Amino acid sequence: MLPTVVLVGRPNVGKSTLFNRLTKTRDALVADFPGLTRDRHYGRARLGEQSYFVVDTGGFEPKATSGILHAMARQTRQAIAESDIVVFIVDGRQGLTPQDATIADLLRRSGRPVVLAVNKAEGQLPERVVAEFHELGLASPIAISAAHGENVRPMIEHALQRIGVREADDETPRAVPQDSERPDTIRVAIVGRPNVGKSTLVNSILGEERVIVFDEPGTTRDAIHLDFERGGQKFTLIDTAGIRRRGKVFEAIEKFSVIKTLQAIESANVVVLLLDAEQAITEQDAHLAGHILEAGRAVVVAINKWDAAGPDRREQAKRDFERKMGFLSFASHHFISAREGKGVPAVLASVREAFSAAMIKLPTPRLTRTLQQAVERQQPPRAGRVRPKLRYAHQGGVNPPLIIVHGTALRHVPDAYRRYLEHFFSDAFQLRGTPLRIQFKAGINPFADPPARRR
Repeated sequence: MLPTVVLVGRPNVGKSTLFNRLTKTRDALVADFPGLTRDRHYGRARLGEQSYFVVDTGGFEPKATSGILHAMARQTRQAIAESDIVVFIVDGRQGLTPQDATIADLLRRSGRPVVLAVNKAEGQLPERVVAEFHELGLASPIAISAAHGENVRPMIEHALQRIGVREADDETPRAVPQDSERPDTIRVAIVGRPNVGKSTLVNSILGEERVIVFDEPGTTRDAIHLDFERGGQKFTLIDTAGIRRRGKVFEAIEKFSVIKTLQAIESANVVVLLLDAEQAITEQDAHLAGHILEAGRAVVVAINKWDAAGPDRREQAKRDFERKMGFLSFASHHFISAREGKGVPAVLASVREAFSAAMIKLPTPRLTRTLQQAVERQQPPRAGRVRPKLRYAHQGGVNPPLIIVHGTALRHVPDAYRRYLEHFFSDAFQLRGTPLRIQFKAGINPFADPPARRR
């Protein structure tokens, strides 16, 4: 099992900056705002030939007894319990604070080995910046700069030496970080407006309170990646921040969160679009669905809070979906209760079905026969004296499936006929849950006049 290094500290001391430095990614949101990170964020890092897991945590408020700060503290305590070693990060510019002393006391009682890293030490004498932190009684503080990379490597080397160097292996840790390079892993992004129950759905799928659930829109700010296995299939769940209308996005933090959500859609294989049965389907829901289609991602629709909606509200929700989301007719839709776990297994089954459809391999002979059948049923319309001729088809890509149609005068094929072909191919190959794209490629006329030579 690979070592797990957990980053702990007060809000805005540079934990996410150090996380990105160690993992060589930009997976964690970084901005000059306290409390930006709320959930645990896992990543894989490497030091020479030694691999290890690093965990970013939210700003630690040990004395919080309620609200979002209490939920964040609970997540941090769980991360400490899972750790092999804790890197306690303090702010060298602000100096020692009473909250640092409280966290240090909690870490001592946890029994986990601790490395004390004094961050933001660039431009200062190391001996001077660490002097007052000896008072915490956590061995010798190490001055670093996560933003500039100063002394970060010696610090992490010291941390790994404290727990002993182990060979990298494929054994999974107690909580598994994302691994986007594995082709056998289905990456699933959970998206929707704020407070529709995305984090509740994630916890219901995983069977544990892995991400913070709080009755406040905007609780989730970052895109959290969570790996698990079900029925022999590996998944990566991506819990995302809720996206509201552009005019309602005021805070810089929220703008960063929207970017992370859109990136999560682009990187996913399947997107679960979560709607709220207690509220009407809004224009923002339709815009979000449109972005999923533009990205070409397979999609499953889940209408949450079905248990809380009355009979009239349920009927209205069904009519709204058919009227406003008709362009997602190819996608499976489920009426679920994420809080009670009702309907959740069916959502995961549809995710697997959509992934299989998105990654399908279509043989050229069958594609060409299907194309001929489509043309026999309905020919492309004439454009003046010219009628486009569709001769054969082959597959050009997956996720989404791309079908390239060859022929002549294809630039005259209207968009309506392209959509007809997309529906025809989808029905013929029973591609449930994934969009399909058609690309036309006209043959070159060898007797046409050659293009003028450039001087």
